Amino acid sequence: MGLFDSLSRGLKRSREALNEIFYFGGEVDESFWEDLEDTLVMGDMGADIAMSVSDDLRDLAAKNNLKTARQLREALAERLEETFTAPSADPFSDTPSVVLFVGINGAGKTTTVGKIASAAAREGKRCVIGSADTFRAAAIEQLDVWGERAGVPVVKRERGADPASVCYDVLDVADREGTDLVLIDTAGRLHTSADLMRELAKVVNVTRKRASKCAGGPMPVHVVLVIDAATGQNGLNQAIEFNEALGLDGVIMTKLDGTAKGGIAMAVASRLKLPILRIGVGEQVEDLQRFDARAFCRALVGCDD
Repeated sequence: MGLFDSLSRGLKRSREALNEIFYFGGEVDESFWEDLEDTLVMGDMGADIAMSVSDDLRDLAAKNNLKTARQLREALAERLEETFTAPSADPFSDTPSVVLFVGINGAGKTTTVGKIASAAAREGKRCVIGSADTFRAAAIEQLDVWGERAGVPVVKRERGADPASVCYDVLDVADREGTDLVLIDTAGRLHTSADLMRELAKVVNVTRKRASKCAGGPMPVHVVLVIDAATGQNGLNQAIEFNEALGLDGVIMTKLDGTAKGGIAMAVASRLKLPILRIGVGEQVEDLQRFDARAFCRALVGCDD
């Protein structure tokens, strides 16, 4: 199965709602535009973006005499693509690099760390995992399993230890061994808790300070938010709060295959101007895909590859 086919399969539920409004006969009428806007809002794109996209597409259709479903799908995909911000660099490919994964409980941080570590190992990168979620024993055990499968070492401490100390330890290992990629899992934090967010900010600051003193030169540190796409507009609220507290460098969207709310990716990208770095469209390692805005929008709308 090709990359586009895999993406298209994973976005099936989000695409089904859009498919319904493109099954029309004869001329495009006012009800089509109303249905389009409503469908985009229901997909958690957000009312402002949905209205802007719908209005722009309506103007384009009138200007270029777009009438068929195929023409309108193509135009919609191109307009949606404009919503996204391209990353200046990819923290998982452009190494050396340190990546801190943050987000609320259940977003899929630990699994995402494991998948990226596995992919990096397959590419021949020297990788190490830091298990800084010291509150949840299952997270440490889960990373141990991923690390063993991928042949990637996992640096950890006992449950209840200071998470910042784990970050320091894993960077000591990376510094000593000339590691390409450091992946650090952090404990789930409620974005509404100021105390927890301040504690996480401390973890980020300690990591940045230690990474700046590596013998081979400073290692850039990237803070990446992992969002469960099924949370819809709450995912946007998470992104806003985490960005204000930590200064995010990018976002990973997980579980897009299990929701009809694929528009949340556009809501986050548009509001915060943050790049989407990876998207999860299935359970396998290869289902955590590097984000391609064009392919994503075409698969979401139902265009041919």
